[in-house]
Amino acid sequence: MTSTALPARTDPALVHWRNAVFAVFVLSGFVFANWAARVPNMRDLLGATTQEMGVLILGLSAGAMVGLIAASHVVAHLGATAAIRWFLALTAVGLIAIGLIAGFAPSYWALFAALMVLGAGNSVLDVAMNLSGAANERRIGKTLMPMFHAGFSVGTMLGAGLGALTEQLGVSAGVHLTAVGAAVLFSSAYVVKHLQPAEEPREAVPGERAGWRTRLSAWTDVRVLLIGLIILGMAFTEGTANDWLGLAMVDGYGLTNPGGAAVFAVFVTAMTAGRAFGGLFLDRFGRVPVLAGSALLALAGLLLVILGPTAPVAIVGTVLWGLGASLGFPVGMSAAADDPEKATANVAVVATVGYCAFLIGPPLIGIMGEQVGLRNAFYVVLVLVAVALLCSPAARKPKA
Repeated sequence: MTSTALPARTDPALVHWRNAVFAVFVLSGFVFANWAARVPNMRDLLGATTQEMGVLILGLSAGAMVGLIAASHVVAHLGATAAIRWFLALTAVGLIAIGLIAGFAPSYWALFAALMVLGAGNSVLDVAMNLSGAANERRIGKTLMPMFHAGFSVGTMLGAGLGALTEQLGVSAGVHLTAVGAAVLFSSAYVVKHLQPAEEPREAVPGERAGWRTRLSAWTDVRVLLIGLIILGMAFTEGTANDWLGLAMVDGYGLTNPGGAAVFAVFVTAMTAGRAFGGLFLDRFGRVPVLAGSALLALAGLLLVILGPTAPVAIVGTVLWGLGASLGFPVGMSAAADDPEKATANVAVVATVGYCAFLIGPPLIGIMGEQVGLRNAFYVVLVLVAVALLCSPAARKPKA
């Protein structure tokens, strides 16, 4: 056997970087899922209607959009690593604030403000950690983005499971969310020490004006915008499950609050599996066929949740929904970062377009759910998944 037949040993520093990025994705998902799992409990604490809960969750989306408007500029000036450090901490602080408000002085608008903090921190973190992950993927030379996003799903699975457990044990939302936020804040300080600069040397520009021109020009790139629509459709699909699946199972199928949280855990587990094995399918079949197949799975799953005659049928649909929604976001982010010179701007653009799903989704589904029921409101998700399906060819890797 010649030396060239042996696999090259990956630089240990790159492996530590990879593991740190994975951990950041896990923590991001963990923070969000702990909040999402307690949404039914929050509704009970506030005595809110479905429509009022849609407006409350809009606070998370509004904060996310504020963060995304600033994300490209913030990440370009701080660097991805520093942005991860500060904004992962901010998401933890936002969760602590939600827990303290829920535990000591439940207030609709105070929770709205705390959700804005959580959303703003997480959106900047999202751009920074995807940029760091894409840079690590390029340096190592292997398909890693689905694995990183599987880390996010692992975090959501753990968070949803913990949320269901605390709900079942009767632990108050205030104690639960405050403790989780403090734990994430503590652990984040260790994780970021192993990150490396994500920026390519060629991205450095002599002046701020040139940087702004580079970032703004991404909004005129048709391929980038189409990738954004892929992420928009699939993020809307994922976000609808995050925000409303638990309540839909409670209100539409008669499950208890712990049962609704458990079905949400089924969804994120299916997403985790899809992302864990997605790299194998992407390497074998390519981005476009895999994205198209994912969209078809999501469509089938949604129809079973909407039309299923019983809860078990809806749970089968939840599995298909989770598998179908699993790869849209990571593949879109990886495609946006194909050009390392424009990666910061392109990732920020597609993230901004995609996060529109989290802005329009909660109130739209909430308003429709109030009128026609949450299951019927999910029909709007079908349309956006179809849009993602039609746009999937834009994710094809450019020819060298």
